[in-house]
Amino acid sequence: MWTLWRLRGGVAVALVFAVVATGWSLYRLQLSPLSIQPRTMTMATARTQVVVDTPGSTMLDLKTGTNNFDSLRDRAILLGNVIASSPVRDDIGRRLGIPGGVIEVAAPRTPERPRSVVGSTAEKKTTDILRSNEQYRLSIQASPTVPLLDIYAEAPDAKTSAGLANATVDSLQRYIDDLARRDGTPSRDLVRLRQLGRADGAVINHGVSLRAAFLVFLLTFGAGCATAVLVHRIRRDWHVAALADRV
Repeated sequence: MWTLWRLRGGVAVALVFAVVATGWSLYRLQLSPLSIQPRTMTMATARTQVVVDTPGSTMLDLKTGTNNFDSLRDRAILLGNVIASSPVRDDIGRRLGIPGGVIEVAAPRTPERPRSVVGSTAEKKTTDILRSNEQYRLSIQASPTVPLLDIYAEAPDAKTSAGLANATVDSLQRYIDDLARRDGTPSRDLVRLRQLGRADGAVINHGVSLRAAFLVFLLTFGAGCATAVLVHRIRRDWHVAALADRV
């Protein structure tokens, strides 16, 4: 402590660097146009379920056999993989006001096909840690026994995560309708998506921004003070060595 008190100039510089680093962890400077935007450190999730059904609803028809459920289950897995396609992702992005390419989609896993991750974040980079909470992720899971899809969405805030999950269902249904219209498929033969309630989002890491900023301040300030002490000791040793040479 006495050494740091004697090195008040170095401690002041370390304090300035700590404050700058803390501000950088909380805010992002954009040069064109010039603006300061808060960094997103929170993460929110939302979940919804979708039944892949027929227009007559196999869930209510007691005459429906087991083979019908097996066929719909396979269609559910297929449609879960269709969500990862560019047309569906682009439509989801349009509904949310973001580029479809930034949405990362983990399609359902099947014994014949391992899970594939589709999206701009499929290629990992060293800078991903700085923007990991600013991404949009979809995880699609298919039930192995019934034609049911579980859609899990991750986004920076609760409202966007719920919108991402709901937009996934709406965009997939629109893709099916557009494809049927182009191919001339009758409505009575068209697959229907029955969403079991609209998704609600929830933040899963409240207060992470303040904790991260406090941690950045402590680490930066501690490193700055240690650097000041190290520089002081090196200069002192050089001074002693210079005196010894003169003697």
